[in-house]
Amino acid sequence: MSDLGHVLVLAGGLSYEREVSLRSGRRVSEVLRAAGVDVEARDTDASLVPSMLADPPEAVFVTLHGGAGEDGAIRSILELLNVPYVGADPDACRVAFDKPTAKAVVRSVGLHTPESVTLPKETFHDLGATVVLGRIVERLGLPLFVKPARGGSALGASIVRTAEELPAAMVGCFAYGDTALIERYVEGVEVAVSVVDVGNGPEALPAVEIVPDEGVYDYAARYTAGHTEFFAPARLSPQAAAACAETAVTAHTALGLRDISRTDLIVDATGIPHFLEVNVAPGMTETSLLPMAAEAAGQDLGDLCRALLQNAAARFHP
Repeated sequence: MSDLGHVLVLAGGLSYEREVSLRSGRRVSEVLRAAGVDVEARDTDASLVPSMLADPPEAVFVTLHGGAGEDGAIRSILELLNVPYVGADPDACRVAFDKPTAKAVVRSVGLHTPESVTLPKETFHDLGATVVLGRIVERLGLPLFVKPARGGSALGASIVRTAEELPAAMVGCFAYGDTALIERYVEGVEVAVSVVDVGNGPEALPAVEIVPDEGVYDYAARYTAGHTEFFAPARLSPQAAAACAETAVTAHTALGLRDISRTDLIVDATGIPHFLEVNVAPGMTETSLLPMAAEAAGQDLGDLCRALLQNAAARFHP
């Protein structure tokens, strides 16, 4: 049995990624119970704070995706309540959740990241969409990748291979956020590298290679079994695998993250990894990448989640 007391798994919320979050929460709850932990799964509703005040948990595992789960808001509440939790603090979350800001930070420490333009919806409309989009294509070239500057699960994201496809991609992006990030698309191997720290410093788990059936790792490819082929560890040269691990740990450290993160990369034909974004509350579903990476490393997911909770509790009560 675990030496942890009562713990909470937070899942659900009101973001576009609610259903994925609920699946992550169920998976984490199941593996923790199997590891002997006393777990309660809770949504973020009006009863949450009174419940934690009446019966403070020993630690909280946040599996909220998008919105309040990753922008630091719920973690600010947990800090107000003096409740330990797994993951980055509110300030680090705010930096990492905003993709253009995260790209600027990792670029400042020497990591490669695709050249990009950040465009708020108001600017897009006020300055004339046609002219602005034309200049973007001239500046960045084709193909491009368009995605919301905040959020995850590839909602509102698309590849643009011709200039004619760009307006529709922007409309689709703005359906999920008020600011678009338009990046130069880097051809290569798509991988995700999870970083965990249970008290001995951040360590990269094996990279997971992502090969979607339709060529695009969109929402359906991420969360529908059989739509994407995964290789864990990724089919990379030892040198490229080491570079990916170093990139993920460097990003994790530069962004001030802790406990757990997942960095998404493209490895180009020369073996250089290019930083795309980082996730401070990685998916934990049956098709998610961190659990695959843990398995590839020979780690039991329940034991890992329990160790993360123990480390969080020790941080508040050393």
